[in-house]
Amino acid sequence: MVKIGGFDLSKGAAVVAVISHSPLEQAKAARLQGADILEIRLDLLGIEDTKSTLELLASLKSEVDLPCIATNRVPSDGGKWEGNEEDRIQILLDVLPFVDALDVELAAPTDSREKIIKSAHELGKTVIVSHHDFNGTPSFEKMQSILGMIWKCGGDIAKFAAKANSPADTINLLQVTHEATKPVCMISMGDLGKHTRVIAPLYGSVLTYGVVGEAVAPGQLSIAELKRTMKVLL
Repeated sequence: MVKIGGFDLSKGAAVVAVISHSPLEQAKAARLQGADILEIRLDLLGIEDTKSTLELLASLKSEVDLPCIATNRVPSDGGKWEGNEEDRIQILLDVLPFVDALDVELAAPTDSREKIIKSAHELGKTVIVSHHDFNGTPSFEKMQSILGMIWKCGGDIAKFAAKANSPADTINLLQVTHEATKPVCMISMGDLGKHTRVIAPLYGSVLTYGVVGEAVAPGQLSIAELKRTMKVLL
């Protein structure tokens, strides 16, 4: 059983609102639209120090009170963090006691990734280990291999997002989702894969990500669109 805050993912997929600017305004709007969890994109919010991060998290807890995932994404995984790796990781470690989950990239330096996972688990926090491919979708076997690497390194949830270049890419991704033996978040990015953000939970994906305003990843839907469509299908 995997939880993020009080949300039990074994009982259904969570809709995660990506908070990318005007955090309090976006978070309040996301809650009104039915979001279950907030993803705080520190790299997109331009936060570069622990003090600012903790002040933001305190405000969100007081004003919105939804479970929070902290993410500080590097450019190679679609982020905008411009500082050094040591500072990036230290901010994530510093905020661990004040969030419900962290997202760290599979491609992060091994020592940094291991330190985050170990520290998070010592505090009883959930760890999402993520992999992004903005060029295309790997083979069925390669996707399974990547999920295996994530679980082996200690990720509680394996997040895999890849651009769909054909309908077959989305079908393969959904089959990998269906056959996964541990918690996954599977996303087929781009217009061809947009529907997977709604239907992947039907095949076992435990998280799906949406936005309040402008999309921050290819093919993202709004929280309202996700909730409305999932209500019909799930």
